[in-house]
Amino acid sequence: IMSLAMWKWTCLVSHLLLSATVSSPAKQQPPHPKRPFITFTGDQAEGTFNHLVVDERTGHIYLGAVNRIYKLSSDLKVLVTHQTGPDEDNPKCYPPRIVQTCNEPLTSTNNINKMLLIDYKENRLIACGSLYQGICKLLRLDDLFKLGEPFHKKEHYLSGVNESGSVFGVIVSYSNMDDKLFIATAVDGKPEYFPTISSRKLTKNSEADGMFAYVFHDEFVASMIKIPSDTFTIIPDFDIYYIYGFSSGNFVYFLTLQPEMISPPGSTTKEQVYTSKLVRLCKEDTAFNSYVEVPIGCEKNGVEYRLLQAAYLSKAGAILARSLGVSPEDDILYTVFSKGQKRKMKSLDESALCIFVLKKINDRIKDRLQSCYRGEGTLDLAWLKVKDIPCSSALLTIDDNFCGLDMNAPLGVSSMVRGLPIFTEDGDRMTSVIAYVYKNHSLAFVGTKSGKLKK
Repeated sequence: IMSLAMWKWTCLVSHLLLSATVSSPAKQQPPHPKRPFITFTGDQAEGTFNHLVVDERTGHIYLGAVNRIYKLSSDLKVLVTHQTGPDEDNPKCYPPRIVQTCNEPLTSTNNINKMLLIDYKENRLIACGSLYQGICKLLRLDDLFKLGEPFHKKEHYLSGVNESGSVFGVIVSYSNMDDKLFIATAVDGKPEYFPTISSRKLTKNSEADGMFAYVFHDEFVASMIKIPSDTFTIIPDFDIYYIYGFSSGNFVYFLTLQPEMISPPGSTTKEQVYTSKLVRLCKEDTAFNSYVEVPIGCEKNGVEYRLLQAAYLSKAGAILARSLGVSPEDDILYTVFSKGQKRKMKSLDESALCIFVLKKINDRIKDRLQSCYRGEGTLDLAWLKVKDIPCSSALLTIDDNFCGLDMNAPLGVSSMVRGLPIFTEDGDRMTSVIAYVYKNHSLAFVGTKSGKLKK
């Protein structure tokens, strides 16, 4: 999740980009010729950059790449490099060959950075890669010295997917106990190995036996959600793709894209489409009974934008808050969707920037929980083995912070929450977004498919 320091850095870059073409209105000077802005290029042919985090205290930039982690100064000078690959591996080896002998042929395999998080409390970087079914290193922020690399237990393997955008993590921090790491990941057809969402222990000691262990785990209940194997018989390539994650109030949220079988109007056959959904969990829910997901999307001039590309959490700010009828401190979710629902891999270039008021999504979830606990409807989750499990009635009060019981869970909301479209782009698909409040104004930066930055 982007920090204030990242914003200062982003604003500097955007200022330099904009200053190349925008003249001063006071002096009416002609546009200045292209001014150089700071860049950094990796030192190896395969060094694709995957993730970036900025230390909000120092301004240092950590860059997750293929086979490398870089630490850069705020002016993009290399301070330290840590090598993470390649190494001998085979994605079919489970457990990984570093734990037991594997009969599959081993080849030199790149380590693609899949997750990069700063653990401020313990002054370390969590860098998770694609090697060995997805294990993580804990690196000291100062010099990228390896503090730990847990790989002995099955919960140390996060996911066998080698795509850089397949894992999202959110740290929940406490002052008097170990932090938690909520991890959400695509499972690539291996639900028996990998939970799609789980909460893990972040121990103070990077080499502790309990590092990345599930917060709770017994014979029947655990801090995880697994996709039922039967789901894959209905949709063979089913997976939940995690686009963004954050915490707010008592909850952790993930924004997802997942396939679903629907019957088009007037048709008797079902077809596969993709649906964008927001997933919510209580921070303190060790049994994951609070899991709720709600479809989200956007519409403008009769055009549906349903394929989530990117998202970012910000505050409303005074001016936007006034127009939305909310408080300036209310959480606003900026989202980018591309047109339609059918083409996850080849999204259409038409895209929309839309905003959601998080409180309104939470109100919709509360309404759904209240109706389900009155015994109305079914659990309505597309990926559950049986779709029409009826809701069970229970006499209890469900408030804004209700965290579920061992009934009526996991739960789906059927009706979509629509965002407010604020900008559309038809030719150069928007692919990323960040936002912040400056002097009561809400500002968004959007990146596009062709490499343009829009402010």
